[in-house]
Amino acid sequence: MQKLIDLTHSLSPEVPTWDGSPGFGIEINTDYADCTPPDIFRTQKINMGAGIGTHMDAPAHVVPGARTIDALGLDDLTGDCAVINVSAEAGEDYVISPAAVEKFEREHGQIRPHTFVIFYTGWSRRWAEREKYNNNHKFPAVAAETAELLIKRGIIGLGTDTLSADTGAGGFPVHRAVLGADKILVENIANADHLPPTGAKVFILPPKIAGGTEAPVRMIAIV
Repeated sequence: MQKLIDLTHSLSPEVPTWDGSPGFGIEINTDYADCTPPDIFRTQKINMGAGIGTHMDAPAHVVPGARTIDALGLDDLTGDCAVINVSAEAGEDYVISPAAVEKFEREHGQIRPHTFVIFYTGWSRRWAEREKYNNNHKFPAVAAETAELLIKRGIIGLGTDTLSADTGAGGFPVHRAVLGADKILVENIANADHLPPTGAKVFILPPKIAGGTEAPVRMIAIV
């Protein structure tokens, strides 16, 4: 029997952000009491950064002239899913090396083309504590060599359950590698520990923003 897994964190003013400031706001424009029954409505206005919560980066996020959110096809946003679990060893200074991918492939076979790869570090357990999750940008990251290895495998993209695949301490080489190869990145993934290492299908569903370089997503998997 198929099962749906929601890989998306809820958005609220309390969610962790890159700079630590509130990045999401929602306010009521019209409320039920302002209306004449029986037709009552609550309308709302959202104010947010595009790269907040569970979100994706399009190639144009770091590559001038590259594809934007609206230029990505459905094939770029759906595919097989491989989950590489490094949570047993991942701490705030941990960097995911190619050895993690090689170990996964010895156990599950080589990652196939058109796969979306998620690194589950366990950092998502901190999501409800904004300062601990941000942690002054000290969280498990991905090595550039690891991203380059996965690109050679023909992946459609890479995802993490942290603020970013790069901490920024040494620049953003994983962003340059993955987005520079016309692939996508997804950050702040929830519930990746509910997925099997292989066998799931993933769907990354952003609003179709013209010219967008980032976008929040509703990300789901079918197991």
